[in-house]
Amino acid sequence: MPELPEVEIVVRGLKKVILNRTIASVAIKTPKINSDNYAGWKKDLEGKTVLDIRRRGKNILIELSDRYILWVHLKMTGRFYFLPEDSPSDKHDLVVFHFKHNGRILRFNDYRRFGRIRLIRADSLGTQKGLAELGPEPLEITAEDFIRRVRSARRMIKPALLDQTFIAGLGNIYADEALYAAGIHPRRSTDRISPRKLRLLHGHIQRLLKKSIRLMGTTVDSFAGINGQTGRFQSYLLAYGREGQPCGICGTGIRREKIGSRSAHYCPRCQRR
Repeated sequence: MPELPEVEIVVRGLKKVILNRTIASVAIKTPKINSDNYAGWKKDLEGKTVLDIRRRGKNILIELSDRYILWVHLKMTGRFYFLPEDSPSDKHDLVVFHFKHNGRILRFNDYRRFGRIRLIRADSLGTQKGLAELGPEPLEITAEDFIRRVRSARRMIKPALLDQTFIAGLGNIYADEALYAAGIHPRRSTDRISPRKLRLLHGHIQRLLKKSIRLMGTTVDSFAGINGQTGRFQSYLLAYGREGQPCGICGTGIRREKIGSRSAHYCPRCQRR
């Protein structure tokens, strides 16, 4: 699933192509996109102008005129394509947005069909389940607040980093990479990690996220930005996806272990429990 850097790349790409554009019409090819308001959805969107696009955790929020918001979650394989109107359609195009005086369309394509687009009113944003309970942004939280937040609970550090109510936007890739860089075992209890180590972890989380954004994200399976642009950060991964390969520091084989319902990649020597 795309994590913070990948979603940020999509947001920046969308800003370049649809910001300040007005929607002429919408074609919806699956009711799953917005089952709560399918009948009136297309009519509500016609004539709306894109005023802003921002990210919250792994969510994309497209602000429209008349106080509407398109809330997008890419899930595993959701992608956006901004193409000429006469481009051949694809069977996995779930929503197609046509814009006024533009001659181009925006397609939301998702071959696994887990992605979601919801149309909500702006005044309901703070109460939406899936948004209201999100934790702080990892690129905004201070080291002091991060340390306080981690040490206030007693749980394993890897599941804590993946908990979107704890901190929003991290997933397996960047949690594994940050824990490896900080030398912290993914099973280490949060209340038994020193403030010094947590300050180090906070710094590595921010450094890795910023570097991945500069490199257009990580493409290890299916992620792609606007019009299929792939990322380059996968070339810099030191732990994630490197099971059995030698640690770049000590040469010990990287271990893959299931923790809770998710996999964790770590060096058993550099990240002692």
